[in-house]
Amino acid sequence: MTDLPPPPPPRRDWWRRLQRLPLSMMIASALLALGIVQLTFQLGHSLYRTSTWTRDTQATQARTRELERDIEELQDAVKYTQTPEHLQELARCLGYVGVKEKKIVALNAPTVDRPTEICKTLRVP
Repeated sequence: MTDLPPPPPPRRDWWRRLQRLPLSMMIASALLALGIVQLTFQLGHSLYRTSTWTRDTQATQARTRELERDIEELQDAVKYTQTPEHLQELARCLGYVGVKEKKIVALNAPTVDRPTEICKTLRVP
């Protein structure tokens, strides 16, 4: 006689393992399906954020270019206002004449309340 214990019934353990297999496969399939749904959502959201960011970046860059052009125009206008020709033109608008010039007034000239009304107004584009 041997001292070995009797072997466990292999059929019963094998059958229990086999019965659990469809349940574990269904759980794995459900988790896989949820993972696919989540991955699809994440990819869609990332594409949406990327397109929105790109559109906003392009709009901001276009606005920045417009503002830089405006700055250049205003700087050119400031430089022009500091030229002697512009200062002489302003003085003539106020009614001043040059040192070597004579002031001639017509008898039927219209009266002007403000001398600056004589000059045309220039606007910066």
